[in-house]
Amino acid sequence: MRDAIIIGGGHNGLVCAYYLARAGLTVTVLEQRGVVGGAAVTEEFHPGFRNSVAAYTVSLLNPKVIRDMSLADHGLRIVERPLSNFLPLDDTCYLKVGAGRTAAEVARYSQRDAQRLEAYAAQLDMAADLLRDLVLQTPPNMVQGGWLHALPELIKAGRLGNRVGRLSLAAQRELLDLFTKSAGDYLDGWFESAPIKAAFGFDSVVGNYASPYTPGSAYVLLHHVFGEVNGKKGAWGHAIGGMGAITQAMAKSARTRGAEIRTGCAVREVLLAKGRATGVVTVDGERLDARVVVSNLNPRLLYTRLVDPAALPADFLRRMAAWRCGSGTFRMNVALSELPDFSCLPGKLMAEHHGSGIIIAPSLQYMERAYHDARSFGWSREPIVELLIPSTLDPTLAPPGQHVASLFCQHVAPELPDGSSWDAHRERVADLMIDTVDRYAPNFKRAVLGRQIMSPLDLERTFGLVGGDIFHGALGLDQLFAARPMLGHADYRGPVPGLYTCGSGTHPGGGVTGAPGHNAAREVLRDMKQARAMRNDD
Repeated sequence: MRDAIIIGGGHNGLVCAYYLARAGLTVTVLEQRGVVGGAAVTEEFHPGFRNSVAAYTVSLLNPKVIRDMSLADHGLRIVERPLSNFLPLDDTCYLKVGAGRTAAEVARYSQRDAQRLEAYAAQLDMAADLLRDLVLQTPPNMVQGGWLHALPELIKAGRLGNRVGRLSLAAQRELLDLFTKSAGDYLDGWFESAPIKAAFGFDSVVGNYASPYTPGSAYVLLHHVFGEVNGKKGAWGHAIGGMGAITQAMAKSARTRGAEIRTGCAVREVLLAKGRATGVVTVDGERLDARVVVSNLNPRLLYTRLVDPAALPADFLRRMAAWRCGSGTFRMNVALSELPDFSCLPGKLMAEHHGSGIIIAPSLQYMERAYHDARSFGWSREPIVELLIPSTLDPTLAPPGQHVASLFCQHVAPELPDGSSWDAHRERVADLMIDTVDRYAPNFKRAVLGRQIMSPLDLERTFGLVGGDIFHGALGLDQLFAARPMLGHADYRGPVPGLYTCGSGTHPGGGVTGAPGHNAAREVLRDMKQARAMRNDD
């Protein structure tokens, strides 16, 4: 019998496997696809062109995970973008955002805003530092029973309270704003010019099917800025070889510790005996027994498809069936014969803006219209598009002189309002996304040699991203921290003993962080240590 079976070979599953195997446990990872990595994979999508298929950029990957797993020794190399972002605003105007560059750029639109950037960054850094302190901690958990059961959770809550209490009153007020306000309201309180609000506000709608004026979207903005690249806080970068380079390095690291990783092996059912998880059955009918089972799946998939509903409390099952998913995301990869030639900044030769995150969304109002349009029509007729051209930083992805681009497009309805299937509309919407970029770079459409389309339905079918949700559950206030995925189960344990969760549907949430896998492994090992101690006492 194995010590642990991990369902799903995405990045958090691999991280969890590493830490469990490092502690001496026998671990088997079961991945349904033919390659490990989940949504963080690199594949050829057009002859000679490779790209990150779903997840497409690096910042949130936790430094401790990188160090512990020796990912650099296993081939991982991350390079920083030359600029953070480039926003083409119209045929003549643009904004560049990057270290040492932003203030001068913003001053062209507002001297007042340029002068406020430093104070804004300081406030955001304060909040981001708090998040960095929390990402590798298990949240305080709501528990039933007497004070002895509650005491460990009260201690956790007290430590968090002390951490927040050390902040000034002004900082605590700012923190409250970031956790409760809309990004639009928050940014309107800081700045007056549309370009810089658009640049910062874009992060609030990434993977978030909402308007930038939806309450709580300021937190989503904050969630995207607590990362770092090569020790530089808030930076974004590219993994040489694409996102698959991260998960391939993780798989190598886990295997060096003895973990077994099996691909092409989907799980049909979690086995239960006397109310406890005891293993799994694969879709091929193979039974695998284990002392514990750890799931890297969206928690809604785990509990509504793989676990006998009779084993779950009725309220838990009802709430898990209503777990909010859906990113409003339409993902594309395109092969290009040449770099885009932007009307506002002409040139097809490689320039710094080609290596940045190129955001087509010139204002918060544009983003708000895109959301409401998608709600009523099914997709934004003027969509938000982030364009990355990773081959500008990584020539391994495309033939010489040619390029690959990632298009992260929003907003689209996870489920179309007229009840039709995304399969009936994916090509039409893909054309719209290409045309949207072409309005700002008129050579783009004719430069496209091939394309890969991932509608919300495609993302769900291929990667298990329910409703195309890149976070395995919306990052709303009702689905964060001690409520992720549910009050009473924020500690990576569910209502079934021996069954744990380690995916992005747990704290601290989505993105390629590795933190949920790290934290879940710690809780598994803690329970096993406690069980051994109890047996020894007997």
